[in-house]
Amino acid sequence: MRRFFSVASAEPLAHPEQEWVRQQLDNDALFQVFCAQNDADQRHAFDGAWSVKGARPARTDLAVAALLHDVGKRHARLGPIGRSVATVAAGLRIPVGGRLEAYNAHDSVGALELAAAGAEAGVVEFARHHHGTRPESIAADDWAILIDADHRY
Repeated sequence: MRRFFSVASAEPLAHPEQEWVRQQLDNDALFQVFCAQNDADQRHAFDGAWSVKGARPARTDLAVAALLHDVGKRHARLGPIGRSVATVAAGLRIPVGGRLEAYNAHDSVGALELAAAGAEAGVVEFARHHHGTRPESIAADDWAILIDADHRY
């Protein structure tokens, strides 16, 4: 239910929020990838990154990881109901195909896209692993901050 309502009620980023994102993403290709997301994913990413920036103001890399970790979701082209179904199926380990499968594989799809767009290794690794186990390349305290932001928003 939370997934459905957060996607259905998401508001687009305001201009000052978009400008803050642009400042964090100094790579134009990464900014374009961020902007290709729907309003719900942009809002989730912004809120998480804002939280991360508050916890670690000097760590732009962590804010960037929070901004870009879900970019692979857009390739599934699912609305609130489809995203909710995909989330429940994944939680219950029910095999799915098509766009539901693409949605549930957004981590690896997004990681490949971010690497191609020139993202730093830590950003790519967070996108790839944020639904799994922390890779050794990401420090435990950084991981905790990123995961907390992802789950909170």
